Amino acid sequence: MGERARVRRAPLLLLLVGTAATGAALAQQTVPQPEGVEAAPEVGWTQYLNPLKWPFIPIPVIITDPNSGTTIGLLPTWLRTDEQGHIDQIIAPDVQHNPYFGWGAHARFLAYPSQNTDWSVVVGAFEKVQRKVDLEYEAGRLREERWYFNTILLYQRDGTPRFYGIGNSTPESGQTDYTSEQQLAEVDIGLNFTKAWQLLYTLRSQQIDVLPGTLPGIPSIEKLYGEEVLGTNHEVLNQLSLVYDTRDDLTMPTSGMRLIAYGGVAKDGAFGALRYNEVGVDGRVFWPVRPTTVIAAHVALRYLPTLERAAFWELSTIGGGHSVLGGEQPLRGFGEGRFTDRNSFSMTVEARQRLLGLDLFKTHVDLEAAPFVDVGEVFERMSASPVSQLHKVIGVGVRGVARPFVVAYVDVGYGSEGAAVFTGLNYPF
Repeated sequence: MGERARVRRAPLLLLLVGTAATGAALAQQTVPQPEGVEAAPEVGWTQYLNPLKWPFIPIPVIITDPNSGTTIGLLPTWLRTDEQGHIDQIIAPDVQHNPYFGWGAHARFLAYPSQNTDWSVVVGAFEKVQRKVDLEYEAGRLREERWYFNTILLYQRDGTPRFYGIGNSTPESGQTDYTSEQQLAEVDIGLNFTKAWQLLYTLRSQQIDVLPGTLPGIPSIEKLYGEEVLGTNHEVLNQLSLVYDTRDDLTMPTSGMRLIAYGGVAKDGAFGALRYNEVGVDGRVFWPVRPTTVIAAHVALRYLPTLERAAFWELSTIGGGHSVLGGEQPLRGFGEGRFTDRNSFSMTVEARQRLLGLDLFKTHVDLEAAPFVDVGEVFERMSASPVSQLHKVIGVGVRGVARPFVVAYVDVGYGSEGAAVFTGLNYPF
């Protein structure tokens, strides 16, 4: 889907890793039957004593990142596969507990009717603060037709965001918390000149209300940075991107590249005053060095040449576990939004090594290890070097891959402020 839509950091996080681990453990418990002797069919309630006979996968949920704390729960997951064993539907409700927000539950339906189309519905809430409704639809993703289309409708109330002030050297002591209430509607329309070349237009309307924080032990944002940071801002962004894409797969590429040059103008509403304009480049390259090893690299550079009325959340940020085109960039030893300023640079290199494959629950799951290095910085002046004061992170990721659509990851990174752990769906870039 669109860059913003790719980041479903919902508790479907261990869908593949958990499936592989659970299935492998259960498989070891099965007793082989003597040759020529068929096992008696299980009937009645006794069939539920064998988890391999259950109609769903009972996956334990363990979600963690530096901003959200550790969430635990249970995720019963129903997978439907096609004749080739590829997942084409996922139904995944959950029950969770978070130390900040109490008990919560979500309902999820993800559908992949073809390799060219996908859509999803995610709805959930916790006892305190957290609310989410996320509807997404994508068509023409293979670029075999003239047009590409993607749309997102999102309402989200999130009590985990952090703000440390502006600059590349903000101290940990500057940490504050706020509650973000977001309403977003986005449409992406692509004109495909060839399978590789695309002109992409993005129209995004989002309103974010910055409210006081609720997390214990962390100052609310207005306590350190003033009451003026609170309030509602409405942004309408018109963005145009030139895309060159030769990747062999859109979700889990093993070769090729994706290069994007983009520019955009954000205003107060459709015809309001200028908030900012932006220009940037984003590149991803994939080298298959061996049949089981892929070197993946990502570089992103974003500038805001004109900055009139932008709120702090519209600036460039690095930190967290994923990349958003024109938005936050990964730095997996720090929480999301750790460093904020006018412009940003980010670079990541990781080696994705396939370790083993398992046939589980009617599909095939590959387990990967991915040692990685992240670097990045934010800076205020347009003329400043984007690589003079880089923050550095080293780490390793574990991924579960069920082709052609689903990747679940656990990434552990170490930076100057210690270790950080991230979990989620899809590759970080």
